[in-house]
Amino acid sequence: MKENARIVNTLKERQPYIARKQSMEEGVIPLSCDNNSLAGAMSQRACVYSGARVVLNPVTDAVHLVHGPLGCATYTWDIRGAKSSGVETNRNSFTTDMKEIDVVFGGEKKLTRAIDELVELYRPPVVFVYSTCIVGIIGDGLKSVCKTASEKHKIPVIPVQSEGFKGNKSDGYKAACDALKQLIDPGANERRNKVESSTKEEKAEKKPKINILGDFNVAGDVWLVKPLFEKMGIEVIVSMTGDSTAESISRAAEADLNLVQCSGSMTYLAKWMKEEYGIPFIKASFFGTDDISLALRSTAEYFGCEKMEKKAEKILEEETRRIIPEISRIRQRVKGKKAAIYMGGAAKALTLIKGFAELGMEVVIIGTQTGKKEDYEQISYSVRDGTVIVDDANPLELAELLIKQDVDLMVAGVKERFIAYKLGVAFCDFNHDRVVEFEGFDGFVNFAREVDASINSPVWKAVRQRTLEPPGEKPAYTEKQLSESSEQMEQMEQTEKIMSRKPGILRKTSLQAAQDSGVESPV
Repeated sequence: MKENARIVNTLKERQPYIARKQSMEEGVIPLSCDNNSLAGAMSQRACVYSGARVVLNPVTDAVHLVHGPLGCATYTWDIRGAKSSGVETNRNSFTTDMKEIDVVFGGEKKLTRAIDELVELYRPPVVFVYSTCIVGIIGDGLKSVCKTASEKHKIPVIPVQSEGFKGNKSDGYKAACDALKQLIDPGANERRNKVESSTKEEKAEKKPKINILGDFNVAGDVWLVKPLFEKMGIEVIVSMTGDSTAESISRAAEADLNLVQCSGSMTYLAKWMKEEYGIPFIKASFFGTDDISLALRSTAEYFGCEKMEKKAEKILEEETRRIIPEISRIRQRVKGKKAAIYMGGAAKALTLIKGFAELGMEVVIIGTQTGKKEDYEQISYSVRDGTVIVDDANPLELAELLIKQDVDLMVAGVKERFIAYKLGVAFCDFNHDRVVEFEGFDGFVNFAREVDASINSPVWKAVRQRTLEPPGEKPAYTEKQLSESSEQMEQMEQTEKIMSRKPGILRKTSLQAAQDSGVESPV
């Protein structure tokens, strides 16, 4: 993959973050990534607080308290769309609603009162307290307040160090994982170790246990995945954090294996659990028949149980045979269409490449907000030559790429929906706002149907031509004019610096300007 400058018309500093897949002669990917967003580039990335909130908010019976201004609390349950099979305390959003006076005198007393009131009203098993930008700036003692409240109420009151300015969404994932660590009961691992040291007969009676990390039960995804493992004779202790509770998370250390689906948000926790409790992990995806098959077979292979392996094969055979007729029908309708993928993390992007291949579609654009070098290496080996790979793209870059690559369908999150629609490009929401399951065998059928309905909708016959410019109009400025304008601005800045050292000249100039305009000077 060789660097191809000027793939799109963007800032010079953004060029290294956009590359076109070429033949792998050098074996090196010249794509910049895993850096802070460029100032002024209109990044689609979210802040640290956002990353922490999307990971923790699906914990259904927790109280989620935002210590900060009211605006931050609007980022709440509906941004993730995680469903619950039981209590739904997490659908309430609470905030200390910090005002100017709290910024001046501190908000610790206000936070203490808020925790006391919420515990009295809801009796939750855990309270998560999120720190926001202003809290980090004024230095409120979040940890000490939470510690005191925890001792007072005899429940975990966990501080989430998620000040937005500390980094980006990836740092928020780590802050959330650090909070989850405090909920996991070490005693659960001790119970697991006792079983491992028991007799052969007792081990044979033991039911294998797993955790699913990085599945947030968007639209009920987890409910289509858990039954597959249960049919194999495996107990799923907890899905972190979709449809989870404080009690189920506390049992996480009982697991024999962790399956990590969203690697960007949960690999950090999986590595910690391996180091702390000796629980191994494997990466898995439950989207598309290829990845579902790989997940079930890898899990059965790990436990080394022939009976379990046979059950897995039977499940795969039955489920594949059941959905293949519908997938084949849709494949004939969308085969050869071009897709653009733009995800928050690389795990979803990679699994979507396989999903589109099953539908006979070609990926011509793929990008992520938080991908790392190794992620983009894997992506580059998975896509065809000519595919544009982009890191941390902004709306203008995405819009130009959609036109240049002649895209038929864009799969992304809600922020990118309107870019596609305005250009007359079909769109499918793969992130948090969707209301239909996409995981499991039935979920893949749902996805295929949505792709078909979006691409083949008659509405696209009525939309305007795909262009970034209004019909019949030329760009207001050419690149040459923009370059000349930039040089003039630099000259003006230099002149202003020189003039600022001579106040008399500036004064005279302003007086002269007032006289020339016929306005009486107040001086």
